[in-house]
Amino acid sequence: MTELRTVTVGGSPVHVLDSRDGPAVLMLHGSGPGTTGSGAWAATAEALGPSWRWIAPDQAGFGGTPVPPGSRGGLKLWTGQTAGLMDALGIEQYAVIGHSMGGAVALALAAARPRQVTRVVAVSTMGTPGAPLSADLDAIWAAPADRHGARAMLSRLFFTPALVTDAAVDARAAAMREGAAAYASLFPPPRARWADDLTVPAPELAAIRAPVLLVHGAEDRVTPLTTAALPLLRHLLDVRLHVLGRCGHVPAAEHPHEFRKLLSGFLSRD
Repeated sequence: MTELRTVTVGGSPVHVLDSRDGPAVLMLHGSGPGTTGSGAWAATAEALGPSWRWIAPDQAGFGGTPVPPGSRGGLKLWTGQTAGLMDALGIEQYAVIGHSMGGAVALALAAARPRQVTRVVAVSTMGTPGAPLSADLDAIWAAPADRHGARAMLSRLFFTPALVTDAAVDARAAAMREGAAAYASLFPPPRARWADDLTVPAPELAAIRAPVLLVHGAEDRVTPLTTAALPLLRHLLDVRLHVLGRCGHVPAAEHPHEFRKLLSGFLSRD
């Protein structure tokens, strides 16, 4: 049974969706305002069913997880807090799925915890050395917490305009307003430094021994295929790339059935 719970990590609360049973799969969300672990991953976890234990935290500064006092967001904080969460849950080995910013955290975690991380799925990932901040990601990080900001952000995330419905805009605007206080300290201008902060150094990428699946949309404008995913093929030892046509930054929403089939097949490999 999936439940929302709060786990204390390093003296700070972490809000997490946890299905409590099966081999563990850690699911890490991206960086857009209003993003949460459950919002990003609950539908995928529910559709894939109870064969795995799905763990989807709100990372620091998102949803119900505050930025710890005296800290600000960044790859080091998110990676350390995520590793601490899995330690606090007593989970010794786990696969990791990360979207966008969460992909960078997943790769950094695999480099830092080689004995714990068994597989990595990096979706529309950040973290690639030398990848510039795209204009679309810059705009997403700066999006105001209102309906106009929500609509503009969703239009940048999706290739398919039909997904930007009034209901989706209203839901995202509400989530943006609810998470605004925690998110406020993240990604102030100039924002290129935060993209640089999310880079995983080439030696760390080369040291990853877990198999890595990269999933990317061919029309992704937020983390473009040519600067985000393709260069990782040169850095990672055990890697494969699946590109989805007519797909933007969120394959889980635009191609849900194919995306879930990819996840299930990769996680089930011997």
